[in-house]
Amino acid sequence: MSNKRLLVFAGFMLPVIALLALLGWGLIFKTGRGGIAINVKLGEVPIKQQPAREFSLELFGGSTLKLSDLKGKVVMVDFWASWCPPCRQEAPGLARVYREYKEKQVEFVGVDIWDKEEDALRYIRQFGITYPNGLDSKGFIAIDYGVTGIPEKYFINKEGVLVKKFIGPMDEIRLKQLLDELLAE
Repeated sequence: MSNKRLLVFAGFMLPVIALLALLGWGLIFKTGRGGIAINVKLGEVPIKQQPAREFSLELFGGSTLKLSDLKGKVVMVDFWASWCPPCRQEAPGLARVYREYKEKQVEFVGVDIWDKEEDALRYIRQFGITYPNGLDSKGFIAIDYGVTGIPEKYFINKEGVLVKKFIGPMDEIRLKQLLDELLAE
C-alpha cells in the first residue's frame, strides 16, 4: 500500500474507531438517564402548574382541533408513536377509559410524534381508539410541552391549567383516579 493510500485509510479509520470506542464507553457506563425516544423514568413528575400552552393540531381525517376549544373539560394530551412498545401496551386501556369517560366532560387528545401517518392510522384502528388524534409532524407541540420521550401524558383541568405530567404508560386504575380527582375540582 502506498503512503498516500495508507494516510487516507488512517484518516478514515481513526474517526470510525473513535466513534466505536465512544459508543462502547457509553454502553458500559450508561447512567440510566434516558433512552432513545422512549422514556426510562416512569410515573408522575413535578411540574409548575400554569395555563396550558395553546396548540392547533391537524387531526387524521382533515379537521383541526384547538386546545382552547376544549376549555371547560378535563383534557389528557397523550404523546405517542405507533412503534413505541409502552405506547402499544397502554393503548387498549386508554381507549377503554376514554369510552367510559367521554360523556363526563373529559377529552383525550392523541399527539402522534416521530411517526408515519399510515403507521399511526393502522395503530388507531388496531386498538379501537376513538378520541381525536393527529400528527405533530414538525414537533412544535412536543417541544412546547417539553416532551422528552414517549409516552408522556399531560393533564389539563377545566380552567385550562396544566396540572399533572406522567411519563410512561399509565394503568387504567390510576388514570381513572386522576380523571375523577380533576372532575371533582
